[in-house]
Amino acid sequence: MTDTPESPDATDHGTARDRAKAVRRQQLLDAAARLMAQRGYAGVRLEDIGAAVGVSGPAMYRHFAGKHDVLAQMLVGISQRLFDGGEAVVDEATDLRAALSGLIDFHVDFVLTEPDLIRVQDRDLSSLDDTARHQVRSLQRRYVELWTDILVGLNDSMEPVEARARAHAVFGLLNSAPRLPDLPPRELRSLLTQMANGALA
Repeated sequence: MTDTPESPDATDHGTARDRAKAVRRQQLLDAAARLMAQRGYAGVRLEDIGAAVGVSGPAMYRHFAGKHDVLAQMLVGISQRLFDGGEAVVDEATDLRAALSGLIDFHVDFVLTEPDLIRVQDRDLSSLDDTARHQVRSLQRRYVELWTDILVGLNDSMEPVEARARAHAVFGLLNSAPRLPDLPPRELRSLLTQMANGALA
């Protein structure tokens, strides 16, 4: 007896349903980031996240195992995006200076578009379980090493430990953007870029 191939209609229906589920899941993660940035992890219930996008409390479990899983997927996800994006910048750069400039632009884009995630990570990283926290830390270290390798490559006299310190200092500077006084986005981007270049010179 042979298996009956799945009909194109069934496949299309499944794909559309999967896409809709992925969109809803991202909406929930965005709402969770916004609420946790405002109230902190402890001040947000799973039901609050669902209500923000019109999903009932019980239906939240179709997407997440619990509030701890929401936080884990949020912070592991953004750490993975940072590393993957930084790696792509380096791979596509024509030389080391272009790679450093690209990394700065990439990180500035991140801090200007994801202020809620920065606030949540700064305040609630300790609320992750050990496995998720290890994943985040591992991805963060790999991201730092992208910057470290570029800085050492641009300056033969710079030791890796100094390059890492400079990279961490720049992350601290750039990640402070959500707490800075309001500036027009173009001015803030220019300011952050100039300060990052100055710190890494």
